[in-house]
Order: sequence, then structure tokens, then C-alpha cells
Amino acid sequence: MSQEDPFSVEEPTEQASGTTLVVGQSHFGLAGVTAADYLVRHLESTEVGHVTAESLPAIAPFEAGVPRHHSRLYDLDDHPVTVLVGELFVPVPAAREYADAVLEWTSERAIEEIVVLHGVPFPHGPEEHEVFYVATSEFAERRLADQSLQPLKGGFLDGVVGELVTRGLEETTPDTGVLTTPTHPPGPDVDAALKLLAAVENLYGFDVDETELRESGEQLQQHYEQLADRMAAIAEGEEGAGSRDYPEDRMYM
Repeated sequence: MSQEDPFSVEEPTEQASGTTLVVGQSHFGLAGVTAADYLVRHLESTEVGHVTAESLPAIAPFEAGVPRHHSRLYDLDDHPVTVLVGELFVPVPAAREYADAVLEWTSERAIEEIVVLHGVPFPHGPEEHEVFYVATSEFAERRLADQSLQPLKGGFLDGVVGELVTRGLEETTPDTGVLTTPTHPPGPDVDAALKLLAAVENLYGFDVDETELRESGEQLQQHYEQLADRMAAIAEGEEGAGSRDYPEDRMYM
């Protein structure tokens, strides 16, 4: 890609060697990116590149004071899989150019298929807290014939996911499948991330210790329950006394 292109893939260390690309992008509920990030942190993996975004404001994720690229590529050391962990939210108008960069990169590598981990807040009943799929026929025949996953009944996919799936219908692009489950904003939906993680484990034979993610989900649930109780108490105080009994530091509400 030229320097004028809004997105490009950089591989400063070594070329990715996976034949499957697992994609986890930031979306409402953060389930896909949470599952992808957990995967590379709990399996032996090597960072091999990142996606740059010239046309969008950058974010600099960091942990323990150490910054990192927002959209990173990892090879799983014991599996023929490369994982894209995309912490940058890509708006719909920029999705085609982002997908162009990713697919130009896959065309230069041995990538045969793309699987996207995607949580989305769509209407659902209590019995629909499951992982569904949307996939090209080639992906479905290759990966889903022996799986118990059900197809998502209807609707549409937009943004980066929609672009990747639409392009996956072409013969020159990798077979593409989406694993999707309902999410519940606000905040990261860890339960949805766990469902996506379990689905991709079954699909590719990964064995990931989910303990840390489950504990994180329990802590997050307790946080929101406490937040709801606190806001209810504030509302009752306003109705009864007519005063605003807000905490001194609302940042941690």
C-alpha cells in the first residue's frame, strides 16, 4: 500500500504464518475483541504486525504503563492461526478502506479463511443466549458441517464485519464466517465474550483456561449491581428529601 492509503498493515518483525485469520474488532459490548485478546494472552503467541490508521484519530491502549498498537496481529505458536485484535473502533464510513487493507494483506499471505468474532446488541429471547453463525457456503462446508451452531435467522451485518463477509463471497478472497452472539451494553459483555471464546475453541481445537475471564465477568456483574443499587438510593433520596446526595467523586460511580 502507498503512504496515501488511510489504512495499512505493517509487519516489522516477521511475516504471519497462519492459514486462518481470527478477527476480533471493537463493537458494542466489546465481546469479539475481548475474546480475541484473551485468546492471544492465554495461548503461546507472537506479535507479528499491526494495522495503521492514518485517517482516524489514534488510540494508545496500555497496560501496566506500557503502550501498544491498537490493532495487532499475532501468530499462535502451536496452531496455523493468526489473530487480529482490533481495539480501535472503526466507524462504518471507514470500514471499506479498513477491510481493503486487511484483505490486501491476506492476499499476500497463505490465509485461506477468515472467522470474525462479533457480538452485537440485537433483539433476542432468553433461549437465544447462544452463538450463531453467518458464513459463506465454502466456510460452512469446511468448518461448520460437524458443529451444533445454528445460522442467524435474518438481518444484515455492517461496518468492518459486513465488508469482510461481502468480500468473502468473491472467489478471490478467503472463505469467511462470523460467529455472533447477543451483547448487553454498557461496558464489556464478558459472558458474550466467553460464548465466542468457547465457540472458536471448538471450531479450531484450542484449549484455553477461561478462569480469569469468568472471574472478570463476575466482578463486572457485581460492579453494575452495586452501581444500580447506588443510583436507586440516590433517586429515592431525591424523591424523599428533595436533595442531591451524590458521591463526592462521581468518576467511580
